[in-house]
Amino acid sequence: MSSPAPVPDGPLPVPAAGPAVVAGSAVVAGSAVVAGPARPLAAQLLAELRTDLRGATLWGCLLALCGVPAGLLWVWLAPRARFEVVEGGAVPVGRPSAELLVADDAVLVLVLAGLGLLAGGVAWAMRRRRGVAVLLATALGTAVAGLLAWQLGELLAPGPSAAELAEVGAQVTTGLRLSSTPALAVAPFVALVVYVVAALFSTSDDLGRDPQ
Repeated sequence: MSSPAPVPDGPLPVPAAGPAVVAGSAVVAGSAVVAGPARPLAAQLLAELRTDLRGATLWGCLLALCGVPAGLLWVWLAPRARFEVVEGGAVPVGRPSAELLVADDAVLVLVLAGLGLLAGGVAWAMRRRRGVAVLLATALGTAVAGLLAWQLGELLAPGPSAAELAEVGAQVTTGLRLSSTPALAVAPFVALVVYVVAALFSTSDDLGRDPQ
C-alpha cells in the first residue's frame, strides 16, 4: 500500500472565478449576480408617459378651449356680403368680392395655422414635459380646437332664414360656411411640424428635458 501524499505548507489555493456571463440586465460573475444599469426602452417610454399624463391632459384641454377665440376671430375676420330681398330673389348691396365664396375657408385656414404655430412653439418650450405625451396632446387639442372654431363660427354667423328671404325689402347677410372640411387638419399639422422641426435640432436624446 502506498503512503499518503504530503500536505503542502501555507494556505490552500483558491480556484479562479469563471468568466462573467451577461444575462439580460444582470451580470453573473462566478456565483455572484450583480444587477446591471440597462433599462428597456419600452419601460422608459411608459414611465415618461405616466409622469407627463396629467400635464399633457391639461395642456390638451387648454388647447381645445382655444377653439372658442379662434371661432370668434373667424367670425370677425371673414368677409360677408349683404343682399336686399326683392321680388323674385335677392340682389347684392354694393359690389361683393369675387373671392367671397372661398374667403370663409381661407380665413379659417389662416386662423388655425396661427393656432397650430403657437401651440407647437409653446409645447416645445415646456422643457420639463417634452416627449410623446405632450406631442399627442398637442395634436388632439388643436384638432378639437379646429372643430370647435368651425361649429362656433357657423353658429354665431348663420345664413338668412326662409322667413327673412320672403320679406321683400329686407336686407340679409350671408353666413359663414366651411366648404372644405380638410381645412380643419391645418392646426394639428402645423403644430406637429413645428414640434418635430424643433426636435430635429435637439442634440440630446431626451430632447433636452429638464431633470425631474
